[in-house]
Amino acid sequence: MTVRIESINPATEAVLAGFEQFTPEQVDQALGEADAAFHQWRRQSFAERSRAMRGAAELLRKRKGHYAGLITAEMGKPITQAEAEVEKCAWVCEYFADNAERFLARQPVQTNARLSYVAFEPVGVVLAVMPWNFPFWQVFRFAAPTLMAGNTAVLKHASNVPQCALAIEEVFRDAGFPRGALRTVLVPGGAVEAIIDDPRVRAVTLTGSNSTGEQVAAAAGRAIKKTVLELGGSDPFVVLDDADLGAAAAMAVRSRFQNGGQSCIAAKRFIVVASVAEEFERRFVEGIRKLKVGDPSERTVDLGPLARADLRDTVDRQVRESVAQGARVVLGGAPRPGRGYFYQPTLVLTPWPPLPAGEGERRLRDLPVWREEVFGPVAVLVRAKDTDAAIALANDTIYGLGANLWTRDLARAQVLAARIEAGSVFINGMVASDPRLPFGGVKQSGYGRELSEFGIHEFVNIQTVWMSDGEPTMDGRT
Repeated sequence: MTVRIESINPATEAVLAGFEQFTPEQVDQALGEADAAFHQWRRQSFAERSRAMRGAAELLRKRKGHYAGLITAEMGKPITQAEAEVEKCAWVCEYFADNAERFLARQPVQTNARLSYVAFEPVGVVLAVMPWNFPFWQVFRFAAPTLMAGNTAVLKHASNVPQCALAIEEVFRDAGFPRGALRTVLVPGGAVEAIIDDPRVRAVTLTGSNSTGEQVAAAAGRAIKKTVLELGGSDPFVVLDDADLGAAAAMAVRSRFQNGGQSCIAAKRFIVVASVAEEFERRFVEGIRKLKVGDPSERTVDLGPLARADLRDTVDRQVRESVAQGARVVLGGAPRPGRGYFYQPTLVLTPWPPLPAGEGERRLRDLPVWREEVFGPVAVLVRAKDTDAAIALANDTIYGLGANLWTRDLARAQVLAARIEAGSVFINGMVASDPRLPFGGVKQSGYGRELSEFGIHEFVNIQTVWMSDGEPTMDGRT
């Protein structure tokens, strides 16, 4: 029986389009095209690769309105944020077009050989399993460095953004990349393991949930294939007693509610030193109340729907269970009535810290809004008795993706940043991915890095080359 993948507008619940899932034969064809393209693409010079990548950036900007409209229609992102996402994709293409050759230049090493060096060679076809929350950026974030390194890619995108998935393939095809350089396959999650097992696939990158990450890592491990995993996050937003509270509260609203709170690096747990907590809470509430919720295609809207009904229901369950266990809702706390997968912007308070370590902390850890990743417009605020308690609470999570720290004492901030268990610490700013900086997490947030020089080295063969003229070169070592 043919199974269709449907594109559904989460603001209206209308079916936008339907697509038949790929047959095994179609998947095999896509893998064959990607493999054939690799053997052609790897021989292209960096200048030739850069020309195509800049072409992709140009097309993204030229078609920004169209692609942003697809993002908004398929996953509910406000249109202004969708336009910014497409623009960021163009930036990452240009960044690696400009810098890939330098990042992958041979590195000479002085040894007893006449010549020895480290080279960075492409590995082949990389399978990308990507999420829906930034349907263009998540793909381009991996694709720009991976393709510039000489690899090719097969994209298994989230099933609720099939139009975006096909449009991304279109960008690379129209920009002049070889046929198959990036192929989209419309398949369910259950088909991923077979693709990983295929010998033409040499590595896997995944951005998604921890449960999916476990499955992909296990399958790749059995096949002895490298993985990069960017998984969940429950980022702390720590406000110390000397912070600029106005700036911190304004950024807290943006950090939590941008993209409907559907971001791994969204601030989720707001940890405020007790002496300034009341004033921060007042300013935070004022900012949340100003958010405009509604049709994401309207340019004045700040908050659209969640991407799917089940995601909205999960967020609602997390809030209701937390309230049943003693948390208090200050704002929101329920789905918005009517059509669409909307959830009210919500602030939850917990009454326990700043208590001495003990019962308060144990009860806090039982709250779903603290313990789990909340992928929606819900913030939880907790008071810490002092700076040390705030850092301890920041680390009180299985995740370690990003963290925010607010203080005017920048020297102290650097000391504290080293104590925070996270892949990124942003001081007096919002955690964000940037092509110039490595991106990734620790603990249950995954491993490996994307972006920057570190990211482009993830999917290359770091090859040692040692050269002699045939004369003995013994230096006393073996």
